Amino acid sequence: MTVLETVWAALPAAAPRMRDDIAELVGVESPSSDLDALARCADVVTALGVRCTGQAPERIVVGDRPHLRWHFGAGSPRVVLIGHYDTVWPRGTLARWPFSVDGDRATGPGVVDMKGGLVVLFHALGALAALDELDGVAVLVNADEEIGSPTSTALIEDTARGAAGALVLEGSSGGRLKVARKGIAHYSVRVTGRAAHAGNAPHRGINAGVELAHQVLRIAALGDAARGTTVTPTDAVAGTTANTVPAAARVSVDVRSFDPQELRRVDEALRALAPVLPGAAVEVERGPARPAMPETASAELFALAQRLAERFGGRPVTGEAVGGGSDGNLTAGIGVPTLDGLGAIGGNAHAEGEWIELSSLPERAALVGTLAATIGRAR
Repeated sequence: MTVLETVWAALPAAAPRMRDDIAELVGVESPSSDLDALARCADVVTALGVRCTGQAPERIVVGDRPHLRWHFGAGSPRVVLIGHYDTVWPRGTLARWPFSVDGDRATGPGVVDMKGGLVVLFHALGALAALDELDGVAVLVNADEEIGSPTSTALIEDTARGAAGALVLEGSSGGRLKVARKGIAHYSVRVTGRAAHAGNAPHRGINAGVELAHQVLRIAALGDAARGTTVTPTDAVAGTTANTVPAAARVSVDVRSFDPQELRRVDEALRALAPVLPGAAVEVERGPARPAMPETASAELFALAQRLAERFGGRPVTGEAVGGGSDGNLTAGIGVPTLDGLGAIGGNAHAEGEWIELSSLPERAALVGTLAATIGRAR
């Protein structure tokens, strides 16, 4: 058999071990905000990677967060596999919602986003390692994707730059791969007014809450559904006590679009916001951002995935464009061909009861393994 045929044929036997590995990973809580928990989970991910590939990673600590990188062979990587082990679930969630299996469905905090994807990733590479086919592969598993990858962005970009492809192991709804993602920008809009007693002298104040209300309506009107651009005011706060005219107020703003020009348009409009109330002040601060991942970034890799699945009898590969972001936005943003959503098939990510389809894991690993063996090579 060829290398690709062997990979596809070998992975079904790994199904029981894959299930056990997911149970172990989900059983180690790793909220993005908990550095101690992240360090413990990094140890478990390291052990999984070592067992599957035979090689220990670099442990790169940035801002007290441990990121893990494997690089197999000499020279620059031809393909980079990307995942994260942080989750949105606070420590203590397992006490009321432990990992469990019901038929073909496994559930637990972080099982689809994305600890199942990490198991797919390392078992795919394990099949290549058994064939001595890991040359030119790099892996980056970070600890802060759920909060925008603030300490790992440069590491991801440096690892992927110049590669022939990046494979992102985020979860997959209905088996669909992510072929495009919206660009994302976050903002904080702050209003300054003047405090005064709400009963004795409200006229002496400048109501930051009222000013914020004006600004929120302006901000929300910046979206353009026809262009797929969303501008969403999210968490907001104003004032300090019930009997005081608010002196300060703030709202967070989430901006998303597939079109970079739209992102620029909204950015310019937000920075041009001016106060409505005399004496009020408005300040706009830009936060974390990710460039759009256009369909052109995934087209060739998506077509390759379709051919491989058809060749080896896998389920048909379909794709979707989504509004949510991932580290695939970063690799696409530096010009690396990127295919996302290659992790565990499941659903309900970031919500109570997230789940994965256990029977799909070996086939997903086979697809990832054959992609990794093919990208940047003639096969």
